[in-house]
Amino acid sequence: MTAERIDWVISSCRLLAGIGEEFEATRPFDGLTIGTGIHLEPKTAALLLTLQRGGARVVSTGNLNSTQPATVDYLRAHGVDVIGEPTADAVEHQEDLRGVLAAKPHLLLDNGGDLFMEYLASPYDGLRGGTEETTSGRDRLTTVRAELGLPVLVINDSPIKQFAENTHAVGQSVFESYMRLTNRSTQGKRVVVFGYGSCGRGVAANFRNAFALVTVLEADPVKRLEACLDGFDVSDREHALAGADVIVTITGAPGILLGADLPLLRSGVIVMNAGHFPHEIEVDAFYAAGRVDAAGPGLETITLADGRRIHLAGRGHMVNLSGPSPLGNSIESMDLGFALQSRSLEAIARGTVGAESVVVPVPKAIDDAVASAYLREVARVTAPAPSTP
Repeated sequence: MTAERIDWVISSCRLLAGIGEEFEATRPFDGLTIGTGIHLEPKTAALLLTLQRGGARVVSTGNLNSTQPATVDYLRAHGVDVIGEPTADAVEHQEDLRGVLAAKPHLLLDNGGDLFMEYLASPYDGLRGGTEETTSGRDRLTTVRAELGLPVLVINDSPIKQFAENTHAVGQSVFESYMRLTNRSTQGKRVVVFGYGSCGRGVAANFRNAFALVTVLEADPVKRLEACLDGFDVSDREHALAGADVIVTITGAPGILLGADLPLLRSGVIVMNAGHFPHEIEVDAFYAAGRVDAAGPGLETITLADGRRIHLAGRGHMVNLSGPSPLGNSIESMDLGFALQSRSLEAIARGTVGAESVVVPVPKAIDDAVASAYLREVARVTAPAPSTP
């Protein structure tokens, strides 16, 4: 990754560019510090610099195993305070989060609920609220809603985030990561996807579109019915795992694929996690079960006592930000999601949402404004098509 590549990504974020120009004039964050804990990659740099253009001091750290060093260097060169370095160590990551909170930010941009949970452990005066990017974080923060008592807007609960980023972009980037890490075909392969939320739906669709035979494993019977009616196999868990060539976990929940499942898995299966936290696959149990060898950047092979070989991607971390040259989700999808972030933080800074909005979805007015801006600026749709008489 080079500075020129980051410049190109930032220049491609057309919604954020327009918001940044507006923020330079309106200065919604003058005198405010925004603390962030989010994947530090080029598209995120576009978001943080947009907030900076609105007058904010931005203090940021990354997430586990997804921070890209070139992006850290770029942000620091452009005046963003970045705490810590790339790490896959949970203890080190927690110290970095505390380093962000030591700046006593007025607004938090969280990804997984880490910053808000650390804030509750050591509260300080002056926090006005903030945003949460993920469903995983929303679920954590919902349990402490009363203790927070501050406006927290959940970006992932926006319908735009659900279909534009989660279904379309996550599905595409997980498929791209499989191809990038393995260089293996998908035609006729048996792919098992754990989870049929908006992200799992996209992953399943992208593998099916590449001529894979896709089984969906979903605990919720209504979502399982949806997967069935969408044309996916919904066989029982044991049968599906025994025949899988590829397994993808994308539920947001811990303990989805366990060491106890290893006897079911066929030799040569590729196992990937696409959920936010690296706890969906019981990685330590996998490692303890056999000899671990590198199979290439971002890919390891675990050879079991009976000779079967299990291939694990990204050490169980989010696969679309793991391995060589990780690109994550598409620029356009992240531009949409980060436009939601920018407008939501602006609303909290201006006081147009109050303490009653504790862990709630993005206001519809923001959804409408961002959707209209995308149609106008990116899709070049200037007005609704006239109805046919």
